[in-house]
Amino acid sequence: MQFEHDNMVGVHLAVALVNLDSSGSWMPETLEQTLRAHQIRRPHVTGSTSEDIRAWSRLMRPVFEASSQAERCQNINALLADGAASVYLTTHDNLRPHLHFAPDAQDLQSRVKAVTAGGLAIFALQAEGERLGVCALGSCRTAFVDTSRNGRRAYCSPRCANTDAVRRHRDKRR
Repeated sequence: MQFEHDNMVGVHLAVALVNLDSSGSWMPETLEQTLRAHQIRRPHVTGSTSEDIRAWSRLMRPVFEASSQAERCQNINALLADGAASVYLTTHDNLRPHLHFAPDAQDLQSRVKAVTAGGLAIFALQAEGERLGVCALGSCRTAFVDTSRNGRRAYCSPRCANTDAVRRHRDKRR
């Protein structure tokens, strides 16, 4: 399955925010860097903005932890209801037509909610409700987006996959 980069900004921002929260490194400065890295315009972060977006990131985690396609879609629908009030097509900055889920004039928290909820919905549609997950290594809580060719990714990184394989091998030898 081929995924277009333009449609991936929201889903990659969603996973970055979920992981930023669970990593214990959430600070207004790191949040602002994360938002800039994911093309969010005017990402000036205040203390209250940071806490609002952090609460939103915690609402997104169940999307990655869902055990079924139906549960994942239900979780995304809840995010859409809260975060994406309007959808419209735009062609700003000489970009090809693409969707926006919130006007640029809205506050930062509303724009982040809209782009992540919309991005998760578009990705789930393209991936048939699959390909979002949390690392299968028990000691790791890292969320990920599976853009692999076969869509069977279970770990956030090769390191976690290798760690788990070594553990299974040692358990088997005992």
